[in-house]
Amino acid sequence: MMHPLRKKRMQLICLGILGIGIALALILTAFEKNLMYFYSPSEIHAGNAPTKRPFRIGGMVVKGSVMRQAESLGVWFNLTDTANEQMVYFEGILPDLFREGQGIVAKGQLNKSGLFVASEVLAKHDENYMPPEVAEALENVQHNSKVE
Repeated sequence: MMHPLRKKRMQLICLGILGIGIALALILTAFEKNLMYFYSPSEIHAGNAPTKRPFRIGGMVVKGSVMRQAESLGVWFNLTDTANEQMVYFEGILPDLFREGQGIVAKGQLNKSGLFVASEVLAKHDENYMPPEVAEALENVQHNSKVE
């Protein structure tokens, strides 16, 4: 038979562990909802990107693909990882360093028709810089095409 004081201590310890577990689960759930993953155009083309939550996409802006909307700040352009392309729409002021043939990262999400609607576009800092995610995605595509 367990002593009443010892039983009370054991109950408090169990409640403390349960409370810590619940708090940890809530923190991890909130973190997962705010986490923004990176996908390349090939991963989006393969259907691996989420359709109901924002994510980041990166690649090189395809030369000749930039189309500006008349009388607004809307712009369409294609991003490529050299294997596949993804059309992106952005309404707003593009960074000064944005241009065709350069690497960029855009934040946003896919709409129902498969168009990536960007809420933010980030351009590289100088002619030698490429966002690490874009460089890795391009390297993976080039490596996979050599294997085949």
